Amino acid sequence: MTLVPVFDGHNDLLMRLARAAPDQVDRLWLEGDGRGHLDLPRMRQGGFAGGMFAIYCPSPMGADALAALDAMMAAPPYAVPTPEPLPIAEAQPMALRQASLLLRLERVSGGGLRLCRSVGEIRAAMAAGAVAAVMHMEGAEAIGPDLDALHLFHAAGLRSLGPVWSRPTIFGPGVPFAFPADPDTGPGLTPVGEALVREADRLRLVIDLSHMNAAGVRDVARLTTGPLVATHSGAHAVCPSSRNLTDRQLGLIAERGGMVGLNFAVGFLRPDGRRLPGMGFDVILRHLDHLILRLGEDHVGFGSDFDGALVPDAIADVAGVPALIRALRAHGYGETLIAKLARENWLAVLERIWGE
Repeated sequence: MTLVPVFDGHNDLLMRLARAAPDQVDRLWLEGDGRGHLDLPRMRQGGFAGGMFAIYCPSPMGADALAALDAMMAAPPYAVPTPEPLPIAEAQPMALRQASLLLRLERVSGGGLRLCRSVGEIRAAMAAGAVAAVMHMEGAEAIGPDLDALHLFHAAGLRSLGPVWSRPTIFGPGVPFAFPADPDTGPGLTPVGEALVREADRLRLVIDLSHMNAAGVRDVARLTTGPLVATHSGAHAVCPSSRNLTDRQLGLIAERGGMVGLNFAVGFLRPDGRRLPGMGFDVILRHLDHLILRLGEDHVGFGSDFDGALVPDAIADVAGVPALIRALRAHGYGETLIAKLARENWLAVLERIWGE
């Protein structure tokens, strides 16, 4: 059967490539090495037609600390201590490196990837068989309080912005990683955060609600008038992680004709919250059913978090997406609904926000 083209709401390929040796980046992108979730050959194999490519600056963390974090999240309940703020002097060089890597992927791919700034460009890239890449920023630590860097990144192609990741910033606190836990924790956006959201809204950027606490989500709803979008989140009613959206938050998104991309991270899928990949598609289908029930079938899609999360063994990497599509069919989803979930809902909401 012909591959279903997929537009995905979130991936962290740029972070993975930024950690690689500079002389290996082209090979990892064009050929792959069997690691991670994304490279150009596997994207083609999986029908990955486009998506949001995140610029994400991780907190410094040694191997021992990472191992301890993995062990904590594998055995709920847990409450991960909030990382220290990331200074702009550290974040901005990392962000510029990842933005330049996205431009490099376009340059070396021989037409295999195009950086897109409008839905028209996305559709044209897909029609040409190229991966349609949208530059996204996950956490705005690379932007200072004067917001000048926002305009620099916008000029480079930035079209989607998550004001916070799950750590405190000058813009507001992110939601801490905890299970079981409610995202209604802590204050909302700071005055500088409100200014950032207003300016991003004026530039017609997607303003990503993922990693925001409940107060931050309410602030974005108050400060903007367009669709509310969470690029990579799940249903709190299925998995009570602090990173997932409650029915009240889904109601806000529904009222504004917004969009949720379902995160494939196992710790935000599994009802027991365990960070263990041994699972099939049944829980993913439960999340999708609930999101469709609360939002309607025109407002749900995928937000895989490939290369930034541990995903179910049933998917494994981007080449496993066709298996998910087969599971949707077996679950009773028709081809029209599958096309909406796979790409059309994303393109529709982006067109409503960008106006082109």
